Amino acid sequence: MSSDWTWLYFDAHGETMEGAALSTRGFPTQSDAENFLGESWRDLLEAGVEAVTLRHGDTVVYGAMSLRAAE
Repeated sequence: MSSDWTWLYFDAHGETMEGAALSTRGFPTQSDAENFLGESWRDLLEAGVEAVTLRHGDTVVYGAMSLRAAE
């Protein structure tokens, strides 16, 4: 099974983030990717991630989406 669904992580300045604390693994389905985010968004915020973008291969599916609650 393919792992073409991935997340891009962005800091408060809109810069792409990378690092050991951020998962770079791909997911076989959109649902799997979204479940990961649902379980991990608090940890991502603690790691400095402010927004995420979901990609399928090289195509942006949606994002950038803030991890913070709407005010």
